[in-house]
Amino acid sequence: MRADALDQHEVPPLDGREASPLDGREVPGAEALDQGEVRRPGTGEASQVDAREVPAGRVSRTARVGRLVAGQGLRWAGMQTANRLRSPERATAARHERTTALVEELVEQLGRMRGAAMKVGQMLSMVEFEDVPEEQRRELQAKLAKLRDDIPPVPFARLERLMRDELGGPLNRFFSDVDERAFAAASIGQVHRAVTVEGDEVVVKIQYPGVAEAVDTDLGNARLLLPLLRRLAPGLDTEALFSELRERIGEELDYELEAQSQRRVQRLLRGHPFIFVPRVHGELSTRRMLVSDYVDGDRFDAVRELPQSQRDRYGEIVFRFFFGLLYRDRIALGDPHPGNYLLRRDGSVAFLDYGLLRDVSARRIGAEREIASAVRDQDAGGLEAALVAGGYLPIDDAGATDAEIVLRIMRRATGWYAVPGESRIPAGGPRHARRRDPVDPGRRAAAREQVNRFTLPADAVLIRRMHGIVAMVLGQLRARADWGAIAAEYLHGGPPASELGRSEAELFARLRAA
Repeated sequence: MRADALDQHEVPPLDGREASPLDGREVPGAEALDQGEVRRPGTGEASQVDAREVPAGRVSRTARVGRLVAGQGLRWAGMQTANRLRSPERATAARHERTTALVEELVEQLGRMRGAAMKVGQMLSMVEFEDVPEEQRRELQAKLAKLRDDIPPVPFARLERLMRDELGGPLNRFFSDVDERAFAAASIGQVHRAVTVEGDEVVVKIQYPGVAEAVDTDLGNARLLLPLLRRLAPGLDTEALFSELRERIGEELDYELEAQSQRRVQRLLRGHPFIFVPRVHGELSTRRMLVSDYVDGDRFDAVRELPQSQRDRYGEIVFRFFFGLLYRDRIALGDPHPGNYLLRRDGSVAFLDYGLLRDVSARRIGAEREIASAVRDQDAGGLEAALVAGGYLPIDDAGATDAEIVLRIMRRATGWYAVPGESRIPAGGPRHARRRDPVDPGRRAAAREQVNRFTLPADAVLIRRMHGIVAMVLGQLRARADWGAIAAEYLHGGPPASELGRSEAELFARLRAA
């Protein structure tokens, strides 16, 4: 975690590692495709020449990572040895240079592979690189984001055979038309528009051939990267992130599981006045192919140009969808990327991607509520106890913390939703609010000392990710609302804070009475 966040009025992440793929740059929703967490390749015309193959061979995939780890390990050791003879200023510069080179090589190497290897790179985009100068952080974050957003498609001919195998017959038995041009590409699959023989307009998400077979190798290789990640971010709980990655990538590869998740959320929100979940075509969906209704609507770039009142409404719907599912239904959707939702003509918002979903325990939700309550009430002692109970602060470190500093850090990190009061989040998210006071090195050092005591429980990874990305989306929208009062509806059972809240409360009251 960056300890200067407190002094610069940049809200530090709760755990020191909540930086997201959107950190320090424009939300990539302006070009993101509207049918999932993916971006239209180029202009929408599939570039078959540039399509990258999936290197499924275990030896080739492991060799890539092995060479990376060994080479960077030797260079890092050499830098540390040389730094013993350098001045503090030159040693710092050398460490910055070596960290930057390491991240750039990670991007280059992982970008050549799809599947879990690319997921590792995407995970890196959530990390704050403490040894990289501020002016270079945004550039590196943008490069890491390319692992997620700038992915060339695979030629349709390679996917057609997989589709036939999955469906058990020729495509014209199930679809009257399939657009061979990929209009979306992601790390483990790509999307094509189609029309069923019944005449339904649909989108077909197809898994890349060879990806599932390469995942076991990739996950083993991911563990080889842990020492490098610890060098990049010494305070990062790499084991927690690796455990979460291992569990989530296995689930994301199972499109039948994603279809079940989408149907589940659709049932929970059936009849909702402003949230729409598209229908899954279960008869056409398999473990490696997911078919759902095509949804027409405005993407994020168009919404950002709307008048203030419409942006406010849209932002509130996004907030209510993710916070409602989490604190009402105990479901964490870990990817609130703006390419995953669309503004429909009737004013409702369609939410499209359900591959990164986790059920959350009542204990975890209770801990998050206690933390929010303590921040709201400015209860330093209660906050420390809540952080210990929630697993963010090891019990052995509790007595050594400065409760007041921790409260200030947490208020900056979570106050945007924990504390009532109308607000507009800065474009980069709450943690990018500008400083008003001169930097105090003493406060900075004190904040760093406290922050370094935090850890990140594995079952909170998606929660922290969701909070952070939603905040950044709202910032890019320049949306205004009393986010604390809206969140209180879900966190503490508070009264509806807006007209949207009243209409939602009426729906769930009817459902309970039915």
